[in-house]
Amino acid sequence: MRHPSATAALLASAVIGGLGLAPGAAHAQSTSPEARAAWVKTCTHKKDDLDRPCGHWQLIMRDGRKVAVPGAATSQLDAKGNEVHDTNTFAISADGRVMAYERKNDHRLVVQPVAGGPARTLPKAAVPKGFGTSDIGVYLSPKGDTVVIDYGDEPVRLPAKVITVATGKIVTLPRGEGMAGFSGDGDEVLTSRYLSDNTLRLSAHRLGGGSIKATPPQLVAHAPTLALAPDGRTVAVFTAGNADTKKRPRVRTYDLQTGQLTGGADLPLSPGVPPDLAWWGADGVLHATVESGDVGETAVIRELTVDPDSGAVKQTGRYTISKTRYAYVKAGE
Repeated sequence: MRHPSATAALLASAVIGGLGLAPGAAHAQSTSPEARAAWVKTCTHKKDDLDRPCGHWQLIMRDGRKVAVPGAATSQLDAKGNEVHDTNTFAISADGRVMAYERKNDHRLVVQPVAGGPARTLPKAAVPKGFGTSDIGVYLSPKGDTVVIDYGDEPVRLPAKVITVATGKIVTLPRGEGMAGFSGDGDEVLTSRYLSDNTLRLSAHRLGGGSIKATPPQLVAHAPTLALAPDGRTVAVFTAGNADTKKRPRVRTYDLQTGQLTGGADLPLSPGVPPDLAWWGADGVLHATVESGDVGETAVIRELTVDPDSGAVKQTGRYTISKTRYAYVKAGE
């Protein structure tokens, strides 16, 4: 979830309701149901002159359409049930076909196909007593069939929950570990935990049972972007480089099981500007995004594939997000 937030050249508009598409939208939706991102507009409140999210969440579809999600809340609840004018509970699966969000009318967490249809409500235990929706982070697996609820600054008190969408089954991750992402096939989750000696421990937890744990070198621990491969042990590691010395970003891989860190390769990207998001496809292809555009400017998102051995980069897509944005989230984030 990002809070900086041009209207792109969007070709059409549709609306998703709580139980499906608005009349007339279904045929258009069936042509390309994948979403690239979602964003919500900024409004300045007249009474206090403060910015807050307003309007509906808007999906940016891969075919260029704009799709509103009026059932998604643009506010949160704190632990006492008071409304908070902020939002971080919206997620889109890496394949762009499933979304999770906080429902507007009751602030329950739901999961719904981007193409429309019934929304599945997650168990109430996803947001336990003593917590509000402002205290949580929501992560979707690559296909949207699993959700992880992370509790931000409270991992010691409350471990993250892994929820199977179809059944509502809940399992917990080890206490004190924060969510770092799903593996490329969705069978594992990558977590991180800072230890008492100020080192970082990475763990890949297989959802069917079993874990691989490692204390990586500082280069990995301080990397801005990590991504776990479908094999459940190989982590793509992106480092930023340096704008002052014109050192380009670099990609390496780190093996959680053996501790091997490759030398990697420089990326043909601007110095000091590494990918801000990366994920592996189930086919083993490494994907990434690079964005530009400060607050008040149009955000430009470039979609890439990256060869972790050679550093070769191919741009596979590009889109923009309005300069009036309050927050946005990209597929796979």
